Amino acid sequence: MEKYSQFRDRGSGISPFLPATTPASVVSKVLGAWIFAIRLPVLVMYCAAYFLVLDHLPLPQFLRKLNLWALLGIPGIWWVDLQLDGVKRGSLSQQPADRFPRERAVIAAQFTSPVDAVYLAAIFDPIFVVSYPGTRKVQRVSLFHAMALALAPPTTAVPRTGLTTLRALIEQNPHRVIAVFPEMTTTNGKGILPFSPSLLSCPADATIFPVSMRYTPADITTPVPGAWMLFLWNLLSKPTHYIRVRVAEGVTNTSVATNGVTHPEMEDRAGSGGDGGEDVTPEERRLLDHVAESLARLARNKRVGLTLSDKAAFVEVWSKGKGNK
Repeated sequence: MEKYSQFRDRGSGISPFLPATTPASVVSKVLGAWIFAIRLPVLVMYCAAYFLVLDHLPLPQFLRKLNLWALLGIPGIWWVDLQLDGVKRGSLSQQPADRFPRERAVIAAQFTSPVDAVYLAAIFDPIFVVSYPGTRKVQRVSLFHAMALALAPPTTAVPRTGLTTLRALIEQNPHRVIAVFPEMTTTNGKGILPFSPSLLSCPADATIFPVSMRYTPADITTPVPGAWMLFLWNLLSKPTHYIRVRVAEGVTNTSVATNGVTHPEMEDRAGSGGDGGEDVTPEERRLLDHVAESLARLARNKRVGLTLSDKAAFVEVWSKGKGNK
C-alpha cells in the first residue's frame, strides 16, 4: 500500500480511503457463499418491490419504517446499540424529547456505507440532502439516491440547478428531520473529513445532532466507489452485522441570528473543492469544528486533513492500480 501513502493523513497517519478487510477462513468463505446465494435474490426482489412500488405509496410512517427494518433484517443487521452521548446505558427512555432528533432537527451523520441512509430512514424518516464543497446550498435526494451516493465517485462540481438551503427545507417541512452527510463522500470510518459549509445554512431555532454509525465487521464500509459486488458480498455473506450508533447533544447555529434577525446568507463559493473556509466567520468555524469534533469523539477516531479533492485523486490512482485487477 506504499503507493497510497500520499493519501495518509500526515498528522494522525490515518488512511480513510482504503477499504476495510476482514480475515476469513476457508470454512467461513464456503458458509458465506451459501448464505450469499440465499440472501441475494431475496434482497434484490425486496429492494425492487420497495423502491419501485412501496416507496411511492402514501403509507403511514410506521409502515414505512417497518418495511425498512425488514430491509435491514435480510442481510442480518439485527443488533443495534443506540446510545445518547453522556447518557447512562438503560436510561434512554428517561431523557427529555429534545435530547433526540425530532421536528426542526438536522442530523449531521458520518458517511461510510449505504446502510447509513437505510438505518437513518428506519429510525428518523428524514429528508436526505447532498452537500457540496464551497457552498452552503444542498440538494434534496431520495433514500435510494442517498444509498447510491455511498458508492458514487466523489465530485467537486456543484449543480447549477436543484439547490436549496437547510433553512428553506426546514421552513417547508417543519415536522421532518433533515439528514446531512457533511463529509460529502464516504470513508472507511477511521477518520472525519473536513466539512462542507452546508450546516451553516441552518436557522438558529433548528438543532444539529452529530450522529455516528460504526459497523462490526467494518468491511461493509464503502470508501472505494463502484465496488457494489464487494459490498454485497461483505453484506450478505456474514450471518450478522452489528451497528454501534451514538448521538451527541444537539447544538444550534447561533451565528445566523443577531437581535432576533436572521443574518443574510453569505455569498457561495462553489466548485473550489475545499470546505468553504474562505466564507466562514470565526463563529461559524467554531460550529463546524464542534460538530466535527463530536463526530470524531463518538466514532472514537480523529479528524483528518484529507479533503474531497484528495478522495477524487485517490480514486483515480486506485482505478489505475489494484482497483482494476
